[in-house]
Amino acid sequence: MGNGNRAAQKRERNAAKAKGSEPKSQLKSNAAALTIKCKTCFQSFQSTTSRKMLTEHASNKHTKNFEDCFNADDGIVK
Repeated sequence: MGNGNRAAQKRERNAAKAKGSEPKSQLKSNAAALTIKCKTCFQSFQSTTSRKMLTEHASNKHTKNFEDCFNADDGIVK
């Protein structure tokens, strides 16, 4: 068995190992996490967005209160 055959076998083994370790994309899970939506401008926010950030959006973008732009249970308490 020559070195060329060994190299070919090693390439085949490495290719078989590499199939399961493909890079994973988080784009789909990030898009699914956009569950909070502003009632005024329909901008989406992730479900982990704090209530403070949503209040700042409502006051800075629309000069409105939190309740005017979002549901009462939106935003996690921080």
